[in-house]
Amino acid sequence: MIKKFDRSKARLRRHARVRTKISGTPEVPRLNVFRSAKHIYAQIIDDVQGVTLASANSGMKGFEGNGGNIEGARKVGEMIAKAAAEKGIENVVFDRGGYLYHGRVQALAEAARENGLKF
Repeated sequence: MIKKFDRSKARLRRHARVRTKISGTPEVPRLNVFRSAKHIYAQIIDDVQGVTLASANSGMKGFEGNGGNIEGARKVGEMIAKAAAEKGIENVVFDRGGYLYHGRVQALAEAARENGLKF
């Protein structure tokens, strides 16, 4: 029997492995990234209390462009940095969600750094 490689299951396994090492605290929350084919999502999470402190995604009202490309990811990175600044969040730990630090994930992270987030 031929077994087909399941990419999403492998990503979830990588994400679980990374999550054993990093966690968000009230002082330094976790910046989580999820990407789909059409959209990209970013959340700032406090894992101690289990709450989302700020979020941004390419499906929000007022988002101009396509969330499935690097330019859209840059815009979401800028949006999450502004949302974090409004909440008084300056330092975060970056959780790439099991994805490679490349392409849209990298563009989101760099845009967030350029707009004031430190990680």
